[in-house]
Amino acid sequence: MSARGRVIFIICADPSITRGCIRELISTGGQYQLRLAGSVEQGRRGFLRTPPSAIFLDESAVDFEHRRESLSSAIPQLTEFAPVVVAAEPERELELAFLIASGAVDFVARSEPFLPIAAGLLERRVRSADLNAAGPIRFPNEGSDADFGEILRHELNNPLTGILGNAELLLARRTKLPPATVARLQTIAELAVRLRETVRHLSNAWDARAARAASTESIRPA
Repeated sequence: MSARGRVIFIICADPSITRGCIRELISTGGQYQLRLAGSVEQGRRGFLRTPPSAIFLDESAVDFEHRRESLSSAIPQLTEFAPVVVAAEPERELELAFLIASGAVDFVARSEPFLPIAAGLLERRVRSADLNAAGPIRFPNEGSDADFGEILRHELNNPLTGILGNAELLLARRTKLPPATVARLQTIAELAVRLRETVRHLSNAWDARAARAASTESIRPA
């Protein structure tokens, strides 16, 4: 994807953090369009003109003082458009645990040096958007059924491994999470394991069917 399509929105009301984020993104060497907004609402209006590949949200852009919004209510408004890397005080992480578990949000504790970490996460999110924009899954043409089992394993197992890995990382910190969040994470992990097993059974069954078809073809009279 060209730089024209690789847009990172920086939503931040602190000029020093905005400048630091821009500096770190430039230092990664990635080719991006950077767009700035001072509030969540301003960012949403900007998305309509220039859709983002990834979003950086600093908690300074959330109006805590007048109780107009919270991080947990502001972030879902943004994830409708693109993945969000949020920088906030460490105690906010528990508030966002369920959103982080969804896979659409990365959390960076707002303690130095956090901007290089945020820039690295944004770069990873943009690369992931590049891959998603590469095109639809290429299914085998007629006569190449033997490849379908491998495609099934690759296209489903990779994201399932990511889901399961992230759920297990969060469960490793279960003593710091609310019981309801732990229960949801356990459900996510269990369903990911079940789906992985289903993929394995389906791909094995497809491979066996392709092998039988090839065997039948080989003994068919000329």
